[in-house]
Parts: sequence; C-alpha cells; structure tokens
Amino acid sequence: MKLVTVPQMQAIEKEADAGGLTYDQMMQNAGQGLANIILDLFVGEEEQEAVGLVGSGNNGGDTLVALTALVGDGWKARAYLVKRKKDDLIKKFVEAGGEVIPTEKDDALFHLSSFLDSADVLLDGILGTGIKLPLKKDVAELLSEVNDVLDGLEARPLVIAVDCPSGVDCDTGEVAEETIPADLTVTMAAVKQGMLKLPAFEYVGNIQVVDIGLPDDLSVLKDLNTDVAEEDSISALLPERPLDSHKGTFGTALIAAGSVNYTGAVLLAAEAAYRAGAGLVTLAVPGPVHAALAGQIPEATWVVLPQAMGVISSSASEVLVKNIERATALLIGPGFGMETTTKEFIENLLAGKSVPKKSTARIGFLHEENEKREETNNVLPPMVVDADGLKLLAQIKDWHTKLPAPAILTPHPGEMAVLTGLSKEEIQEDRQEIARKYAKEWGHIIVLKGAFTAIASPDGRVTVIPVASPALARAGTGDVLAGLIVGLRAQGLDAFDAAVAAAWIHAQAGLYAADDLGTTASVLASDVLNSVSDVLSDLE
Repeated sequence: MKLVTVPQMQAIEKEADAGGLTYDQMMQNAGQGLANIILDLFVGEEEQEAVGLVGSGNNGGDTLVALTALVGDGWKARAYLVKRKKDDLIKKFVEAGGEVIPTEKDDALFHLSSFLDSADVLLDGILGTGIKLPLKKDVAELLSEVNDVLDGLEARPLVIAVDCPSGVDCDTGEVAEETIPADLTVTMAAVKQGMLKLPAFEYVGNIQVVDIGLPDDLSVLKDLNTDVAEEDSISALLPERPLDSHKGTFGTALIAAGSVNYTGAVLLAAEAAYRAGAGLVTLAVPGPVHAALAGQIPEATWVVLPQAMGVISSSASEVLVKNIERATALLIGPGFGMETTTKEFIENLLAGKSVPKKSTARIGFLHEENEKREETNNVLPPMVVDADGLKLLAQIKDWHTKLPAPAILTPHPGEMAVLTGLSKEEIQEDRQEIARKYAKEWGHIIVLKGAFTAIASPDGRVTVIPVASPALARAGTGDVLAGLIVGLRAQGLDAFDAAVAAAWIHAQAGLYAADDLGTTASVLASDVLNSVSDVLSDLE
C-alpha cells in the first residue's frame, strides 16, 4: 500500500483523469470497491441495513455509489444528505430503491436516530481528505449530535469512514474533537499520511485500501517511494520451506550479545531468531553469561567469548572471527552494556583482521602465500546492529564506512539521537524523512523503532509499519525484533525485506499478545515472542 500526502493524491487523480480515467469512473470504482468490502464483511447474512452520511464532495459520491450497490444486493439503504444537492448519483440511488433524507428535513435528528437504531453499518462520507481544521460550526454540530446518538444506542452499527473519518486532517494527523471514531477506514487508492499519525490513528480503526483503477504507468505513482506494510506483502516476502529442507537450508544466525547485567537479551534474541525460521542459532557470549544461560535454550550452540568483569572484552573479536565462517547473518549489540572494552571489541571486529596462526616451518612459496591470506581482512556476514551496539558504534570514527553494506541498524529515537547528533524531538517530528536521509547518507538500512516504525533503505524507499501500541513499550521487545531480523536475514532475505517483514511480524505479535491478555499493560517481551508463531501461522 502506498503512503501519500493529500497533494500527491490529488496529483495522481489529476494525471489519471487527463489520461482517460475520468473522475466519475474513479468514483464508480471507489464506491463499488467499498460496497464489495462491506458485502464481504456480512457475507451470508440477510436483511442488512446501511445508513450513509453523504456530504457534498467526492466522498459523498463514493458513499452513494456504495449504497446503490448494496441496495442492488438486497440491502436496505438510506442516504442522509448533508449539504448535498440532488444529482445523478442520488437519482440512481432512489431508482434502485434507496431512501433519501436531507438534514434540513430532520429536526432534532429524529429520522437519523431511528435509522441508526436499526442499522448494521454507518458510512461516514461527509468530509473528504482535503479538509482543514477547524470545522465549520454546522458540520461540527452535526458530527457531535451523531456521536451522541451512537453513544446512546444499545447496539452500535459498524462505523466505516469513506476515504477518511470526517474531521481528520489527512496530512497533519490533527483531529476535530467532533470526529466520529471509525471501526474501519476504507481509503481510496493509497493510505494518506495523516492517518498514520497521532491522534488521527486513534480514529481510523482498521485500514483497507480500495483499487480505483489507476494505471500503473502514472508518472506520479512511479515517483512514490513510501509504502505501508500489510499482510499480503509480508506473506510474499517470507522464504519457502521445502519438504526436503535441512537446517542448513535456513542458514545460521550468529548472535554476539549479553553481559552479566543483561542476560535476558540473549535469550529473547536467540529464540526470536529461531521462531523466525533460522536453521541454527549460535550464541557468542562472555563466559559468565554462558554459565548462567546454558541449558535454558537447548537448541542453541555456543561460542564462549573472552570477558572482562562480565562484559565482552576487546580480544573477543579474534574468537568470534574464528567461528564466523558458517554464519549467514550476524547480530551484535543486545545486552552489551557500555564498557570501553566492548567498544574495542566492535572496532576490532570491523577492522576484520585476525592474528596469523602459528605453524611449523615449511619450504616453498605456498607457505608465504598462506600467511598473506591469513592476514587479509575477514569478510563479515550480513550484519544487524542493535541496542548498546549502536551507542558503542557511534563512538567509532567513520563507523558507517566500516560495516558490511547494507547492514541493518535498529535504533529507537534515543539511539538515533546518539548516532545523528539530533535531538529526540527533531527525530520524532519527521521520522520517515530522518530515517530516509540517514539511510542514504550511511548506506545502511535504518529501522527507526517506535509508533509507526519506519524502515528506510539507501535507495530512498521507506516502509511504515501501521501499528502504534503500548503493548510494545516494554524492555526486551527490541531484542525480540533484532532476533527476528537476523533470523530472516540468515535465511537469505534481502536486508530491506528482512527488516520490513520482521518489524511487521513483531508489531502484530505485540497486538496478538495484548489481545490474549486483555490489556496492553501486562504484555512482556516474552509474550510478544510467544505470539510470533501465531502471526506466522496466519500468514501461511
């Protein structure tokens, strides 16, 4: 799904109209698509009723087309006209068997209250995506009165916003206090950027996009490089799992993590990598961490790293490099701590030189050739850098030039502030563009975590995860995400695809966990981890 500004959407429609797809045809396609979604929601049910709040603009037209289609499918439908004069769409609706009531003929909303009391669906098609706040007084009062009626109903109809809830600024995400909260927003052609901002996101409910027949070759469409992740696109990214597979088929995730103060990060990342489908997970940890955790994840293999006071020491890079050959992806950072010796470990690892092995004396040029080969840079596998690893990385000069490109960096706003020198407020004000800018500048994939996680590629692409939930605001959930990413990357997914798929799965797992527990307050990182398999099951 594409994510667009309101001016971009207007330019798309203008170019389509100039190319032969008229505004009227786009409206017909939009309205029929909306009707199809409603029919799918109520498939097999009989004697359904719909009420549409029909404004004067295109959203009102979409609503009328949908209501007409519903009448043709046996529904009872009523159009409540808000400042809309009679036109061909109203005429077609009435001829099909629909009922029309203008607001000016409904004192105290007597008729509308009666309609809503028996309605199964309420379509909000009063205002469009181009409105600016504040609302005009008469519209604000009407929306407020409709909210009062809905609040007083014993059984509230399913509220579907047509393109966007009336009263939402689809660029800024600002919302009029009178806006009717939707259970579902059916938006036309693309998601509008304001819908994935707060507070608007709290009013749009679930989001579905309707195809309005736009040609694929529109120049404006080709220039769009921001997407919204959704189930079908994520499912298509996941690797196949053939019947003749073996553990080598799905790669080896090597995870360098942990310190005596942060042992849980190791377990969360490791199990997440396995849950993502990796064939083998090898954990490279300081000795005390191995002693504490050995046996808690029997599926893992271990590399015990040299340690200094319970954290990874600078000399650990030599041990890790000797065990890196079979790794198809490497994660560093979870639970590292901020000790200087661990920063030196990262520096040494990125420098990529191992100490030449001692050997017996041999005669001939082959011996010299081997020694030279042993002193050359080791090639690191695809990398993911998370948590304290990012903060330590920021202390290394020209760090972004030393990572194997493209690496995947997973900062939250605080870590992004350390990496960039920007304030957290500056980052949060323009998350997508900040991620895009630095992904291009550094040459690596950026996963800017938080509400509406943004994944940016050096080539300018950005994908937004359409989830904002306090279920994920808990220590350890970042370790789960990092593990999911390295698990998918180990299986051979492209870096950007692995980051997008993992971030979407992670967000959905948070929602699943909150739903299972009945509250977001009680969700632990382990609950998110335990829900990953449910998300993957639903993707199959």
